Amino acid sequence: MSCDCTCACCKDQRVSARVGEPAPDFAMKTTEDLEGLTSTASLSDYAGKWLVLFFYPLDFTFVCPTEILGLSDAYDEFKKLGADVSVVSRVGTDFPGRFRRLLERRGVDLSGLKEDKGALTTSYLLDYKSSGERRLFLGNKAPSIGAEDVPDVLDSQAVHVAPIANEVSREALRKVKASGCVVSMDPQGFVRRFGENGEVSLGRFENAEVLRGVDVLKASRDEAKAVTGQETLVEMAKSLCREGAETAIITGGAESTLLCFGGKMSYIPPAKPRAIVDTTGAGDVFIGAFLTMLVRGEEPLWCACVGSAAASFVVEKRGPSGFGSLKQVQARAMEVYEKASSIP
Repeated sequence: MSCDCTCACCKDQRVSARVGEPAPDFAMKTTEDLEGLTSTASLSDYAGKWLVLFFYPLDFTFVCPTEILGLSDAYDEFKKLGADVSVVSRVGTDFPGRFRRLLERRGVDLSGLKEDKGALTTSYLLDYKSSGERRLFLGNKAPSIGAEDVPDVLDSQAVHVAPIANEVSREALRKVKASGCVVSMDPQGFVRRFGENGEVSLGRFENAEVLRGVDVLKASRDEAKAVTGQETLVEMAKSLCREGAETAIITGGAESTLLCFGGKMSYIPPAKPRAIVDTTGAGDVFIGAFLTMLVRGEEPLWCACVGSAAASFVVEKRGPSGFGSLKQVQARAMEVYEKASSIP
């Protein structure tokens, strides 16, 4: 996808959006008219609103559309704060129309969603065990997101990059980092390895350059271990920050989350759900809520508490229907905040 900028200042030079400065207007083609691609969207369409441009490879399984439902959940929280969410992604022609309609009904801007003719959408099969553990198998893999898919001007407060099968190219990532936005990353797709039958395992992180220039890095404990090679949470967090992440978040599921920011570390206890029905997508909701607070200028500790609270609501029901109201999330977040502890 290319960005055909119409602003006067972009006719002679490339313009990057900078935090704290007004963004130049731009226009870009959208997929609203999928056949003719004659429809455009511009920054002025969102005048007077917050706009968050969300980068996520919408390469989802038919069995378990984790990320798309997680984004749908997180978007509700963005809307409550007066924010808008856009998606830049590539999918195959088999991408279910019902997923597209679901996001559109929620108000998510899909103008940056590219459908590759003849390609298949990345899909996974999840095998859940009675113990709560799960095995993951790769079915298909869609084309990668390249630098050409990233608009030349990103009018957004935050960009979240979360590959699930190493489908975000290094060139696309470098372009996002140069945008001046808050850049958040989930490294899961960079550490996944695939066996002959497609079964997923985690391997050693091979390119530390990916972490440089990242403002927020959110990883599970196993993923953080694969990235850093360290054994303890504290050493994992220190290593992630040494490699370039300004803020490191190591989530713990039912255990405490470790937050490292500005040389300080804190344990964030898990918010208490009324019941645990389905943990799928909890991490997506955590980072969505975290970024929602962060772009509003809240301190990272409070952002993490809101993330923990938001995730605790979504696990109470199956699918995307369990998200609490903003008031409910904030009340539960305050309980978490009061129990958070700093690490000497």
